[in-house]
Parts: sequence; structure tokens; C-alpha cells
Amino acid sequence: MKNKKKVYVGLSVDIIHEGHINILKIANKLGEVTVGLLTDEAIASYKNIPHLDYKRRKIIIQNIKYVKKVIPQNTLSYVPNLNLIKPDYVVHGDDWKTGVQKKTRSDVIKTLKKWSGKLIEPKYTKNISSTIIKNKILEIGTLPQNRVSRLKRLLSSKKIVRILESHNSLTGLIIEKLKIQKNNIDVEFDGMWSSSLTDSATKGKPDNSSLDFSARISSLNDMMDSTTKPLVFDADNGGQIEHLPFLIRSLERSGASAIIIEDKIGLKKNSLFKDQKGTKQDKPNIFAKKIKKICSSRQSNDFMVIARIESFIVGKGLNDALKRAEIYSKAGADAILIHSKEKTPKEIFAFAQKFRKSKNFIPLVSVPSTYSKVYEKDLIKNGFSLVIYANQLLRAAYPAMQNAAKSILEKSRAFEIDKKIISIKEIINLIKND
Repeated sequence: MKNKKKVYVGLSVDIIHEGHINILKIANKLGEVTVGLLTDEAIASYKNIPHLDYKRRKIIIQNIKYVKKVIPQNTLSYVPNLNLIKPDYVVHGDDWKTGVQKKTRSDVIKTLKKWSGKLIEPKYTKNISSTIIKNKILEIGTLPQNRVSRLKRLLSSKKIVRILESHNSLTGLIIEKLKIQKNNIDVEFDGMWSSSLTDSATKGKPDNSSLDFSARISSLNDMMDSTTKPLVFDADNGGQIEHLPFLIRSLERSGASAIIIEDKIGLKKNSLFKDQKGTKQDKPNIFAKKIKKICSSRQSNDFMVIARIESFIVGKGLNDALKRAEIYSKAGADAILIHSKEKTPKEIFAFAQKFRKSKNFIPLVSVPSTYSKVYEKDLIKNGFSLVIYANQLLRAAYPAMQNAAKSILEKSRAFEIDKKIISIKEIINLIKND
């Protein structure tokens, strides 16, 4: 046994399939197999986080007969673990010679040379992968209880979680399906924002809580039926404290991952209006009771309550915002949204700098509607974990629809606008019939 060769296999293994078993079987013939199981953080560095968390994936892998040991691989790079165990062999399918893992492969070969280790690359099992299987499962649907927990997992795995406003099922599908590649890494939106502003606007009502929660949750359920990503719900000030348990129950039943409530009272006035005359903030200790009520009402601790601080909006300044953040954090808030209507992020960065030193620090949320020039890398640098693009899809849709309607009126036909709009065929194929 002392002479038995050491074999290392790096795996993500969201959903185990025959390709994984084939790799482990080959590895086992070479010696004792240690699996470096990629953590959620490692996977999030190049693609979306897995369906199952690390703990559950580890249970699956360590119960496969070909595996001797399972250790965490905390980065996409194999190098730290290879230097730790110095395996005689690394086994990986030959599918990583191109794409995002090309450099990873090169580093493995270079590292193995230090002790004359070898890279074994069995032929990749075609037409099967965790991603393909997962997509098939997602087409069937996502259970609410699994969906609720996803946002919290994303926050613990990614440098920043990217959320985009969705005001109907069609915009939800855009967020669901849109993916681009930047530097060989998949980039996409992590979830949806159900905005009181855009929900009200699409119903032709002012953004002053005229649209009640039951109407908004009805629209939310339509989005949830056609999407799988987490959703953050904008609840204004949450309404009466006595009604909050019923709202939380409805949101969790729908599969929403978080609620954001703001510490203002009275008839709502949108925070981005220049004139905030008559706008009042709740007393921090009273607002903290709302946070506690949500925490005691939720069925899952993974359902997040995010406290939105309006101190900068009403002109009370930094010290008031910091005082409130401390109180809301102690009350059980999972994150703080520090709101600003300035054209630069200067005041929210000043808040973050101070709050990050607190023992009660919790993740920070940014809504860069007015300070839209800020880059996500600068939000990360200043301690923000979640960014919400809160109204851009509706703002993009309105002028496009208005221009289309105007063109038809001017030309007395639709031909001129046809080249600027999506084809009927694309619309039909957007939604699958099966």
C-alpha cells in the first residue's frame, strides 16, 4: 500500500453522470484517488454556481467506490492542491485543451514536471455534461425552496452579484437566457429585481404604493413560472408591521430570495425625485421591529431581509446612515442597501469605508441609477457585494415602442420599422411549446 500511486482528479460535479464515473474509474486503476472538489467560489470564477452546494456535492463524491479522499479545491487553478499532495498522476478529460480551462491545464503540466508527475487525458464523453443535464432539469422547473437559497449562496461565492430589473415574464426570460463571454469567462445576470417603480409604471399607476402587493405578487408568479434565477422583491417600506408575515409567506411560496424594505414612512415618494419635501424616515428602532418581524416570520433562514437606508435621500447625512446600519444589522438584517441620488458614488463609498470597520458589518447593496458611470470593479473594491440595475429594461423598452408606434403613424405602414424590431419568428421561438 505504501507504494500505491497518488492520483488527483479535479471535479465540480453539480450532477453526477457517466462521464464523471468514467474518469474516476480510469483514475482508480492508476492508484488511490483524491478528488479536489471545486468550491462554489471556484466554480463562480468562470461560470454559474452549481445547483448543489459544496457540502452536498462532497457527500455524493465521497460515497463513490473509486474515490479514496475528497478535499476542497478553492480556486480554478489546481496548483495549490498539487503542491500539497504531489500526485503521480492527474486525470482529466481532454475537453480542457481550449476555452477557459486552457491555462489551468498548462499550469497542471508545468507543476507536475517538478516531481515527474503525468497528466492522463481520457477521451471526453460527448454529448453529456452537468451543464446539459442541469439545463434539462431547469426546463422542467425549479422548486421554490431551492430557489430561495440561491441568492445567499451567490453572495458567499461571487465577488459581486449582478441583479437586473424585470417587470414581466418576457424581461425575466431575457435575464434568464442572456449570456456573453468576456476573457473566456461566462458573464450573465445572477437574478431579477421586482421593482415597485417598474411594476407600477407597466400598470399605468404612480409609484406611490397605488399598486398593492397582491397585484405585484400575481405578476411576480408569472415571472417565476418562466424563469429559474433568484428574485429580489422591492417592498417599499413593507407596509404595516402586522401585515408583513402574510407578505413574507407569499414571497417564500413564490420562491423569492429576498425582500428589500426602506426606512421611510407615509405616502411614498420615489427616492430619485429631486424634491423630497415632506418625506420622512421611520425611527430606527421602530423600523428595526419590522426587520425582526420578517426574520421571525420567514420559514427559511436563507430568505434574506435587506434594509434600505434613505438618510442620504432625505439629507440627514453619513452619521445618521451609519447609526441606522448598526441598528438594522443588530435587528437581523442580512444586508444593507445604502441609497443615493447623487451623480457619483462618493457618498455611498464614504459610508462603506466607515461601516466596513464595524463589528456589525453585513454585505452592502448598491443601486447605481443616478451614478451609472460606476464600474462593478469599483463597487467590489469599496465593499459592495450586490448591485441592482433597477429600471434599465423598462427605460429601454418605452422609447423603442414609442418609436415603432410613431413610425407606423408617419409612414401609414409597418415596413420601415421591421428592420429595427425582433422578427415574428424569433418571438414565436422565444417560448418553447413542449
